[in-house]
Amino acid sequence: MQFKSDALVLRAVDYGESDKIVTLFTADRGKLAANLKGVRKAGARLGFAAQPFCFAEYVLNEKSGRHTVVSASLYDGFYALRTDISAFYAAGAVAELCDRLMYEGMTNGRLFVAAVRALKELCEGEGNSALVRFFLFALKEAGYPVRAGECPICGKMPLGRMAFDMESGSFGCAQCLQGVPASETTFRAVRAALGEKDCAEETPDGSLRALRLLKAYLSHHTQARLPALDELLRL
Repeated sequence: MQFKSDALVLRAVDYGESDKIVTLFTADRGKLAANLKGVRKAGARLGFAAQPFCFAEYVLNEKSGRHTVVSASLYDGFYALRTDISAFYAAGAVAELCDRLMYEGMTNGRLFVAAVRALKELCEGEGNSALVRFFLFALKEAGYPVRAGECPICGKMPLGRMAFDMESGSFGCAQCLQGVPASETTFRAVRAALGEKDCAEETPDGSLRALRLLKAYLSHHTQARLPALDELLRL
């Protein structure tokens, strides 16, 4: 059976002498693995279709549960990501997060659209703020929303020293809530990324702090590792 699907390359590994196996996040069929034959040969026609973050319409052949790429039409290769090491690692974190939160056969068109949008924003220089926004959206889609509003204990807006509860994903006053310490800078960065109108845009420091906290929150619930995010946080 042959079918078409818009898809984003999440990762690729060498296979055999000249093939690659790509993990595709498709808009309508979820995550699937597919063979790209001969793409490691010089001048391969479909070489672009195995590149990181390739966004294209793929034509795939399915036989006995296995997929082979027949052809592909490029929408966007996000080539600007290759000129900025921070943007490249941030894009890698977007792909890794989709890969860790999706399983084969699971569909999520909203997450697919958000991932493509995040890669475009990274190309346009949005930086870590784009990754924070995507991270929060992906966590919500996975059933682990982050709340950055009034303290769940006293009902007041937290100020100064705060705590973050890894179970509920909520910020609260340090004296009210049991959890890991959290700064007001992190809280404001998360609120801004969630679109709260009373907050200014995230600061670079706030975005990095937010990413560290979100990484820990994801790990607490899923044990997922994001090597690209680790590298980004080391820069």
